[in-house]
Amino acid sequence: MLVKRVDNVAYDELAEVELPSGHIRRGRVLEVNGDTAVVQLFESAAGINLAQSKVRFLGHPLQLGVSGDMLGRVFNGMGRPMDGGPEILAQEYRDINGLPMNPAARDYPNEFIQTGVSTIDGLNTLVRGQKLPIFSGSGLPHANLAAQIARQARVLGEAASSHHADAAIRLGESEAGVDNFAVVFAAIGITFEEAEFFAREFRRTGAIHRTVLFSNLADDPAVERIATPRMALTAAEYLAFEKDMHVLVIMTDLTNYAEALREVSAAKKEVPGRRGFPGYLYTDLATLYERAGRQLGKPGSITMIPILTMPEDDKTHPIPDLTGYITEGQIILSRALYRQGINPPVDVLPSLSRLKDKGIGKGKTREDHADTMNQLFAAYSTGKDNRELMSILGEGALTPTDLLYAKFADEFEKRYVNQGYGENRSIEETLDLGWELLSILPTAELKRIRREYIQKYLPKKEG
Repeated sequence: MLVKRVDNVAYDELAEVELPSGHIRRGRVLEVNGDTAVVQLFESAAGINLAQSKVRFLGHPLQLGVSGDMLGRVFNGMGRPMDGGPEILAQEYRDINGLPMNPAARDYPNEFIQTGVSTIDGLNTLVRGQKLPIFSGSGLPHANLAAQIARQARVLGEAASSHHADAAIRLGESEAGVDNFAVVFAAIGITFEEAEFFAREFRRTGAIHRTVLFSNLADDPAVERIATPRMALTAAEYLAFEKDMHVLVIMTDLTNYAEALREVSAAKKEVPGRRGFPGYLYTDLATLYERAGRQLGKPGSITMIPILTMPEDDKTHPIPDLTGYITEGQIILSRALYRQGINPPVDVLPSLSRLKDKGIGKGKTREDHADTMNQLFAAYSTGKDNRELMSILGEGALTPTDLLYAKFADEFEKRYVNQGYGENRSIEETLDLGWELLSILPTAELKRIRREYIQKYLPKKEG
């Protein structure tokens, strides 16, 4: 919509179009040239009578009314309730674009978050305040993994130690912690069936009470898709830094977000960059991802798991490529493992959490965590190589030890990686399972683990 004879109108400012019937449709300013403004509508332009409609500029960008009452509620991509409940009584209104966190005010992430998923907890550990994306592919079950993490994620309390992890205070379960852990879930450009799946999963497991769900459907306008993750992060910042909560932000699917950004950029006739995406895609993604973290002097935190589908399973595509530059690692899902019926199909070897060493060890998870993690990586890598050799040269070409490594790789995938979407493993169970699998190998092969840990934790072989 082109609005002429405007005065003092700014880029990104919110506008209201009042129809003759009294109905109001909202939009935002895309471009200002002299006394002419280009306004992009959030809804359809059908039925607008230009001669009799009025346009009002509100003097501020898109805002979200935030309150502690948001927990347990479902909103659309523009922050309006869509669960049939009442409007939120806002304690304050916040600009959804937020402000970048001052690097000098950032606190270093160093506390373990238990997701209940062995491949993440044991090998690519998530730390409070970290940004750890999941790189998926079209048709892979990232929605199930996202729902599982949202249901199961816990911050282990101070009581966690190598002997007392079972007695640890689990924020979200204990009396003291019920109000301390929250999940903000932003579903971007998803289908109606996926939206129903997420809402049903959260309600079925009772996780809805600690969840704020923003749901933007595939048939909603592109400009709303751009607002949805910012709405979610604004809610997360309020809960984390005003309500002192530990907030886990899960966003799926960032590919839909980037494509909406490309659509709006093309409409504004901007010069395209790689694969038609705007040249500022890196900067734009950074304005989202860098809102996660911990602040000095504030007990709350924002931990982020963005999920994106790699077009054609290509990790050099601009969206996963730029995301990898900004975030601290990535979890990659494998189509080959998915075809074998392994769920969640996490490809362990190319996956990485750059902060994993900061959240593990004595007093955080268990003293043997770092050593067993390194040994499992090494053994699985060797086992996969030996398995490939076996398929080319035959079993007879391999030594007995090589065959044990190949057996280890098979068992590792079947028992450690494959756990389904209903099983919630504690960090103790994950570490014990790792030791059980390492017992397949001769003790002399466990070169990355200290001898005292082998004597203490390795299951004794019968006979």
